[in-house]
Amino acid sequence: MSESKQDEVDVGASLSKDMSELVDDNQVVGRKIWRIVPYVTRYWKKALGGILANAGARAFDLIPFIAIGMAADYYQSKTFTNSRIEEIVKWGPIPDIGPIDSIELGFGLLIMVSFTFLAIFQGLSNQLWQSTAYMAQHDIRMDATNSLLNMEASYFESRQTGNLMSVLSADVAQLEDIISDASTSMIRITITFSTAFVIMFWMSPKLAIILFAPLVIIVPMVIWFSTRVQRKYRKQRESTGGIIAILENVLTGVTVVQAYNAKEFESNRIGRQSGDYRDAAIQAAFIRNRFIPGIYVVAGISFGLLTSAGGWVMESGEITVGQFVTFLLISTRMTMPMFILGMLLNQLQKGEASSKRVFAIIDLEPSIFDKEGAVPLEGPIESLKFEHVSFAYPTSENNVLNGITLDASSGEFLGVMGHTGAGKSTILKLIERFYEPQGGCVKINDRDINEYRIESIRERIGFVSQDPFLFFGTIGENVAYARDSNKDQILGALEAAGATEFVSSLPDGLDTMVGDRGVMLSGGQRARISLARALLKDPDLLILDEASAALDAETEKRIQESLFGSSNAGKKRITIAVAHRLATIRNADEIVAMVDGAIVERGTHTDLLANENVYASQWSIQTGELGSSEGNLG
Repeated sequence: MSESKQDEVDVGASLSKDMSELVDDNQVVGRKIWRIVPYVTRYWKKALGGILANAGARAFDLIPFIAIGMAADYYQSKTFTNSRIEEIVKWGPIPDIGPIDSIELGFGLLIMVSFTFLAIFQGLSNQLWQSTAYMAQHDIRMDATNSLLNMEASYFESRQTGNLMSVLSADVAQLEDIISDASTSMIRITITFSTAFVIMFWMSPKLAIILFAPLVIIVPMVIWFSTRVQRKYRKQRESTGGIIAILENVLTGVTVVQAYNAKEFESNRIGRQSGDYRDAAIQAAFIRNRFIPGIYVVAGISFGLLTSAGGWVMESGEITVGQFVTFLLISTRMTMPMFILGMLLNQLQKGEASSKRVFAIIDLEPSIFDKEGAVPLEGPIESLKFEHVSFAYPTSENNVLNGITLDASSGEFLGVMGHTGAGKSTILKLIERFYEPQGGCVKINDRDINEYRIESIRERIGFVSQDPFLFFGTIGENVAYARDSNKDQILGALEAAGATEFVSSLPDGLDTMVGDRGVMLSGGQRARISLARALLKDPDLLILDEASAALDAETEKRIQESLFGSSNAGKKRITIAVAHRLATIRNADEIVAMVDGAIVERGTHTDLLANENVYASQWSIQTGELGSSEGNLG
């Protein structure tokens, strides 16, 4: 494809993406927010119970107003009767109306009982909906997490960890608020409005129309608010992710920040992201603070008209004073749902921004996955072959590997050397299926690696990277990572990795905390713990990617004796080691030397020295600088 044609495709894709976002922005409530519904319906019994309990609460919330209206009519009629008696018998004022009669007591009891049941039903509704929300939140977070864990390595290489963390924490929490708060608010508004309208219309159709007619004005206000504020909230969520991403990066590398006096530089970076959040938040608040007061104005119009028209309707005999009191009380109760409506729409727009980020992760489709018909790897890995393998990273136009062919069998040690960027580590990533080649194939036991299930391959491989990663926890937990292992097995792996001595010297031994990313250990200690973790699997294939770079020569020698000594495990295992330090691979059964993604020579240490080519040249340089290493390793 020509560059101009590719540019047209890229521009078209960008415009298409922008248009889809524009459509979402112009919706009162976007499309993504509705995707939380299936997560709620998984727990439909709790959700239905919450709806019914909320309906009961709303009913008992309105009953006291009806009781107050009935009481007002009763007291008015009673007062009228007493006045007539005074006028007829001319006895003057009645000194005492008398004790509270049963009807008056009934009004009081009805109100007290109503408030009691209101509290019970409202508490039950809140409990059911909040538990539903927490369970749905958990399911959403786990779906997003599992989606990320299924993605290939290249996905994470081009994205900030902090941004992904923001989605899994803050954005998912925002959706939980939508379920627990916004959902109950929608139910409350719907039930309150519908019930109140029926009661009011039954009492006085005229007053009901006078009260509800101005509320039509809210509809265009809602549309105006929703279509303008959504993009501001999306910008807020993006800025939040950016802030967390930079903070995670800065705090992880705080020693580098301090060493380079970069505090002001990093502060400015965070300031720019925080400024974006601030500006988007202010703009959203400006829109919101015009919408909410607008609802107050509409409510004022409705209640003003209602109060003015009330006397006219009572004079016509359509309703009594008590009914009008009930009408006014219920209408004032409706002010809260109107204000809740404003906050609800505000919350839904925030939720729409979060749901776009969350469900974008849930919808991820990995490019590396088990092919149709893939089978589990049965038995041990006995052979590994690369047949004319070519590979280029997604972000690069040039091949990293060019027609690589190599093989190794059980009990063999294959060493790979070359300058930085020669493609050494890429070979190891292809074995683990972190990536897939564009040309040729990788075979295990004479079968294309793509024909096996990924997990069954990785279960038989021990991998130690050039940057040993330890999780926050103890040494024992890191060695036994994701495996059910006893103490003896852990200690055996540590012994094979040459780590027993330093671990036993620590006050807490296996229970020593390593800190985040293992920062409480030295580079060499982290490397040995990482190696022990790999050896605990008793793998058929051991991959070492510059695993000994942080080790001193004496420790490396002991580890090599453990790995390639007289033990049966060492003889049966295939070991592939990438190394800059040639002393690490000098005892390999075969060494391949790479330049610019191609193998330029191969053979044993002795053969390659005799060739006087790339390997011999590098050996001369290193032995000149590190002669003691050669002597120690014999």
